[in-house]
Amino acid sequence: MAYSKVVISGINTSELTVLKEDEKIALLREIQETGSKEARDRLIKGNLRLVLSVIQKFTGRGEDIDDLFQIGVVGLIKAINNFDLTKEVRFSTYCVPMISGELRRYLRDYGQIKVSRSLRDLAYKAIQAKERLTVQNQREPDIEEIAKEIDAKRADVVIALESISDPVSLYEPVYSESGDTLYIMDQIGDKNDVDSWLDELSIRDAIKELGERERNILYMRFLQGKTQVEVANEIGISQAQVSRLEKGAINQIKGIV
Repeated sequence: MAYSKVVISGINTSELTVLKEDEKIALLREIQETGSKEARDRLIKGNLRLVLSVIQKFTGRGEDIDDLFQIGVVGLIKAINNFDLTKEVRFSTYCVPMISGELRRYLRDYGQIKVSRSLRDLAYKAIQAKERLTVQNQREPDIEEIAKEIDAKRADVVIALESISDPVSLYEPVYSESGDTLYIMDQIGDKNDVDSWLDELSIRDAIKELGERERNILYMRFLQGKTQVEVANEIGISQAQVSRLEKGAINQIKGIV
């Protein structure tokens, strides 16, 4: 995502830097072990582009972008305070729902679109429960878990949360770092998935360990829906070679995960 020179809350967004994941983890460890204010400041500054990316889907409602940015930073700080280093979760993956939740709470309380007091109250309880469960489990809970936490009906929780949010595409990107794009659908839990949410993250890391040709074959086969013959013709090898490479890549992923 490219940024032009825009000043938000006194910050030139074109000059924002992005920390690598290992740098974020090192700073988080320093913060938790020593309470270093310098490390905290570096981690906040190194994730301001993440905040800027998340607030993009909350603009266009007449809200001041400086206000949204500052509220997003509050969500970032909450994520820093609550991140569990023992969980194998990328910090940016954990951070996005925390920032989004803070922005939704702000828009619910101060936004121009008004909903009934009872729906607002239920939505507020649901968002609080969602944040508690996210901190507790280091993953975003599903609706069933939220409803159970606040002793409410699932349907009522869905209606309440929908009343304070705008519909968006599941394929809308919310953040992109070094080619690793996070989409809204990446933040949605589904208790009927064969693998858990953390397993999905592990699979993504395992795919990165494959060679370029193997990744390309899996992409064409399972994302573009091409046959082995079509893949073979496109990359200039035999169908038997495609079959062998595809099977080997899948076995390699299974072995890592």
